Amino acid sequence: MEIAFVILSILLVLFALLALYDGFYLHIFKYQLQNQVQSKNEHLTHTIRAVLFPAIVYFLFLKQDCVISFYLGLAFVLIDLTVLGIDAYMEKDSRAFMGGLPRWEYILHLFVNGFHFASIAVFISLKLQLNKEGITIIPNFYSYQNFYIFKLIALNILPGAILIGLIHILVIIPKTAVVWNKWREKISCC
Repeated sequence: MEIAFVILSILLVLFALLALYDGFYLHIFKYQLQNQVQSKNEHLTHTIRAVLFPAIVYFLFLKQDCVISFYLGLAFVLIDLTVLGIDAYMEKDSRAFMGGLPRWEYILHLFVNGFHFASIAVFISLKLQLNKEGITIIPNFYSYQNFYIFKLIALNILPGAILIGLIHILVIIPKTAVVWNKWREKISCC
């Protein structure tokens, strides 16, 4: 089980790095999807997922000793998966203003979501134990040293994830979007 926490930690870090590049730099900063008429709904799905991610990290990964928290985390994962399907369905039309989704960005999306859902699958496989009585939920991982490495990574990712979720929300609100757009116009690189 110790090696599974190392794998889980690597998956979470890879997801966080690629998601920051894709979700913030490409979607909000470079392409400014929130300002494109065709991309408003896509940005909304990204916003929902950006808000769900910190909730998944907290309730599924970090909140130990609480079965309700585990079920709540699973519910957030199911909502996230549903929103991902909606996002993927509308992405072709959403990116018409730029001639469609670039192939390299499509590949990036595959990796980002692959690492995201792989980390969730590995965690769930650790949390659930199959025995003669059925499926048991492991209450906590306190006895595993590598869990604390994973927990430290998740705790350090959480503030940034919350910030990215807030930025997604702020660029939707007209008053704060104006401030963001003025600030963004001053940056000529990237």
